[in-house]
This record gives sequence, structure tokens and C-alpha cells, in this order.
Amino acid sequence: MKEIKYHILLVDDHPLITSAYESAFSVLEQQRPLSFEIDTAHDFMTALNALDKKAYDLVFLDVQMPTLEQEGLYSGEDLGVQIRNRFPYTKLVMVTTFNDHYRIHSVIEQVSPDGFLIKNDLTPEELQQAIWRLVNDPPYYSKTVVQSMRQFLSNDFILDQTDRKLLYYLSKGANLQEIADLLSLSRAAIAKRKQHLREIFNVESGESLALLEKARKKGFI
Repeated sequence: MKEIKYHILLVDDHPLITSAYESAFSVLEQQRPLSFEIDTAHDFMTALNALDKKAYDLVFLDVQMPTLEQEGLYSGEDLGVQIRNRFPYTKLVMVTTFNDHYRIHSVIEQVSPDGFLIKNDLTPEELQQAIWRLVNDPPYYSKTVVQSMRQFLSNDFILDQTDRKLLYYLSKGANLQEIADLLSLSRAAIAKRKQHLREIFNVESGESLALLEKARKKGFI
């Protein structure tokens, strides 16, 4: 049987994670008529440079990555959206340690990934199964993602990129006027969004610290 070759990009700021992925791909190469050419990126800039050089068949992308503000990349979602727009035929897999239902739903709504994996769900065997499914018959969602999708099937909860930027700048100590200037919005519009975020996260206090603490626990910062 003819061997099929796939170009893979692994984007995660933890080298141990990308090594685990590479091991899973290596096992599959021994079991199936498949070949994988793998590139790794441990930061957004390296990932962008790799994407400028070639189109990938499959990209594994960590949600929680160090920001690259000058490129408008505040989380893996932002790069995921770029990949979706630039490479519509690339299969995109989002990966995260967070199992919060709101966070999972937000990523699905923003990126519409071909796969979504919660790291705590994964064993070496399940990771191999996920890769096999993703190259043959996507989508593939790990069990926590499936449970979250069922819970939010009729829910329109979503944080857009502006909401996530607002939280990011608040976490850096910016005030409402500074954030308004950075996002080219009025101060009133920023205040309204902040109030909406307090309602979403069920934060009664008007202090930014309480909002940031809840957003951080849910994986939005």
C-alpha cells in the first residue's frame, strides 16, 4: 500500500507536550501506511514564520500561548482564526488544559476546529486515535469537549476578540480610557463591555480584580 505523507505543525509553548505529540505520530508511522513531516513552534512568531513557508495538512494549536501583541495574537484562538482564513483546507486541532464549559464553547464558536482536545483527557493511546481520526474522518473531540457541547447546545454564550483584548489589557493594569484608545472604541463602549463581562462571569463587585480572577480561572487570560 502506498504511503501517505502529511505535513504537521505543532504549536505549544511546552516542549514536553510537542514531544508527546511527536511520539504519538511516530507510533502511527509504525502501525499505518503513513508518513509525517513535523515542524514545531513554541511561540507565535515561530508559528507565523512556519505558516509563511508552507501550507500544513494538520495543525495542533495550544489555546494558552504567550501573547504576541504586535501581531494581534492574545491566545491560540486568534492564530486559529488566522489559519482558518488563510488555509481553509488545513485541519485545525485546538488543545487546552482548561475544562471550563464557557471557555470550551468560546473556542468552538470562534474557531470551529476540526478537533478539540483537553490535555487531561489524553492518554498516549487516545492521542494516537485522535490523530488517526483527524487525518481520516474528522472531527474528533475528547470526552470533556463532547460533554461541554451537549451542555451549551442551545446557549449563545461567546466572548469575541474585543472582549478578550479588554480582559488582557485590564490584566496589564490599563484603565478604561487607555483600553478605549487601544481598541479604538469610546470609553462608554468599553465600560458597557466590562459590565457585560461581569454579568457573564457572575461577578457582583465592580472592581476589575474580581473580574480578572474569575476570567483567569476560566482560562480567558
